[in-house]
Amino acid sequence: MSIQKATIEELDSLAELFDSYRVFYQQESDKQGARSFLKERLVNEESVVFIAYDEGFAAGFVQLYPTFSSVSMKKSWILNDLYVDTSARKKGYGEKLIQKAIEFAKETGAKGLSLETGEDNLNAQRLYEKIGFIKESHYFYYFSL
Repeated sequence: MSIQKATIEELDSLAELFDSYRVFYQQESDKQGARSFLKERLVNEESVVFIAYDEGFAAGFVQLYPTFSSVSMKKSWILNDLYVDTSARKKGYGEKLIQKAIEFAKETGAKGLSLETGEDNLNAQRLYEKIGFIKESHYFYYFSL
């Protein structure tokens, strides 16, 4: 297993995984849309993506978005997307990708990482808590446009 920061050279492999990730969340498959979305994030340096490989096979990815805390005057990262291909699950890829995200956050002097997951995604919740994420009780609001 190897994990590397994704560049435009990994776009095709990454887009395949990203499309599968979106389908997992009940979205229609849109491989071209996935490729365009990721290309824009990478080219404009709007996110950081790490991709996991197993003998050349793209097994999973984690995507981070930057955010900032005005109160602490520090950067934080949002662990927005985590996906492991169905054929690579239960082999530690998810945990390794999260550990890579934590390592990266430390390297960039960030305050921490935040994430959210579905109330029914118990496997993910167990993994996050095992790694050391703390479930918070803040109220989050969203205004849909």
